[in-house]
Amino acid sequence: MLIAQRPTLTEENISEFRSRFVIEPLEPGFGYTLGNSLRRTLLSSIPGAAVTSIRIDGVLHEFTTVPGVKEDVTDLILNLKELVVSSESDEPVVMYLRKQGPGQVTAADIAPPAGVEVHNPDLHIATLNGKGRLEIELTVERGRGYVSAVQNKQAGQEIGRIPVDSIYSPVLKVTYKVEATRVEQRTDFDKLVLDVETKNSMTPRDAMASAGKTLVGLFGLAQELNEEAEGIDIGPSPTDAALAADLALPIEEMDLTVRSYNCLKREGIHTVGELVSRSEADLLDIRNFGSKSIDEVKIKLHSMGLGLKDSPPGFDPSQIAQSYGTDDFVSFSDTSGEGDDEADGGTWTETEQL
Repeated sequence: MLIAQRPTLTEENISEFRSRFVIEPLEPGFGYTLGNSLRRTLLSSIPGAAVTSIRIDGVLHEFTTVPGVKEDVTDLILNLKELVVSSESDEPVVMYLRKQGPGQVTAADIAPPAGVEVHNPDLHIATLNGKGRLEIELTVERGRGYVSAVQNKQAGQEIGRIPVDSIYSPVLKVTYKVEATRVEQRTDFDKLVLDVETKNSMTPRDAMASAGKTLVGLFGLAQELNEEAEGIDIGPSPTDAALAADLALPIEEMDLTVRSYNCLKREGIHTVGELVSRSEADLLDIRNFGSKSIDEVKIKLHSMGLGLKDSPPGFDPSQIAQSYGTDDFVSFSDTSGEGDDEADGGTWTETEQL
């Protein structure tokens, strides 16, 4: 069985709606395979919402004007095509714009229903004079990619309803490049760098996740032909490997006080993994292991990013240090090893080494 090192994916935020994603290391050649697939999927297959048709009060077709409105209907349609919306409904929904002049008409004048949001309220739509009045009904639907006005026109459509081009994709731009990267002595591995820019309706991170989900589902069809087919297995992530190493660490490496160390060893706890499988109540049942020893263990585990079983989140080691009158890490030391560490009047001193 061939096992490849698991690649890592990191995100660098360039702006609120632009990110650079780096995937490395990839087996030679897989940078272009992944990059091309992700780019095409991001640009064409991410679900979104857009205006599909409009109806303007007093207007029968797009080749006309509206009294009191500077822009003709064609210009109004071009402006409305720039509207960025999102919808939670799988069914068509209707928004309304009603404005009396004089003044500017922007997307902020649109009243969306529940579940629909306009993400660029500053978008200019029209200019009205003192006698101008504009009432528009906008139909919003969810979809993918680009759909022309001809395709949006429905049979038996009411007179006065004007279909418009719909750009559903929330992704504006995707570029990628493949660079060489080194793994140990080999320098022919690929590093894929993807630059993703989106509209205000979706973050690049969500767009990447959506594209990945789509590709996994499609490539899974080939795997279904033979579930036992041999391929290149992806190894564990570096995070998983680091966690496994921490759990296998002997408790001698934790620099515990003599008392805490001896109590744990007598209980048969030899590794960090065995320690984190115990709760505070389990440790308090150990003879001579009191609450100060619990605090010491919790601080040590916290420094490793770990905790005891069933420990509540939000542990703050600084509060324990302050309660014992020191800002540095201290631990309870009792060289006698006898009696409870809370009852025998022990004091907190620097960590005692074995």
